[in-house]
Amino acid sequence: MLFYVIVVLLFLLNFFIEVKWYWFLVVFAIRFIILMIGSSLIHLNFHLEAYCSNKLETQKKIAITFDDGPSLNTFLVLDLLRKHDVKATFFCIGKNIEKHPEILEKINQEGHIIGNHSYSHSSFFDFYRKNKVLNELEITNALIQTITNKKARFFRPPYGVTNPSIRKALEVTGHKVIGWNIRSLDGIIKNERIIYNRIINRLSPGAIILMHDTTLQSVNVLEKILLFLKENNYSVIPLEQLLNINAYEN
Repeated sequence: MLFYVIVVLLFLLNFFIEVKWYWFLVVFAIRFIILMIGSSLIHLNFHLEAYCSNKLETQKKIAITFDDGPSLNTFLVLDLLRKHDVKATFFCIGKNIEKHPEILEKINQEGHIIGNHSYSHSSFFDFYRKNKVLNELEITNALIQTITNKKARFFRPPYGVTNPSIRKALEVTGHKVIGWNIRSLDGIIKNERIIYNRIINRLSPGAIILMHDTTLQSVNVLEKILLFLKENNYSVIPLEQLLNINAYEN
């Protein structure tokens, strides 16, 4: 709204004094930059409300989340979580659920939370219109429900990008958007030491860690992280407990 007010004021001002054309360009450029930053940084809540941590948590309680599965590496992640008696949240891609329904079933059987991470995880997801986003959410939710008999309420947008189309689709589905405040970058960085340090240096009560169950370096770092958490008296609790929000519809 402010953007349109400024444009109108510049236009009206032009009747009294000459307003150079480049001032309009400056206004459009500033708006574009603000939209890009607001859309890319999920914790800013620019387009919609996202739960990126529990800032009210004072005890050493955190949640661990995994994106982009299920994949064959998910089995290794599940083995480590079972070994350390930890429950996590898996934000799954619909097309990967179709490839590995047995892995999704195992995630559910072992007591972990399953969330929606779109159907395609397309690089163009943030350019989709409302109906396309809605279709991706509904297809993935249907796949999850068919296998687990649970209707997922948690949604993590691909790449953490938000926009008005996603907001409008979520107004229909009622999903709760889950972000993070510790991004491991394990899907990009190959150096396990860097990934490990990124996580432990950002730890605080109420944190939500973003990792991936798709790479071996993630698996290797995970065990080190779990050991560090135990040694430093951190408790890994289910995401719905950390946020006090039900992960599934009743």
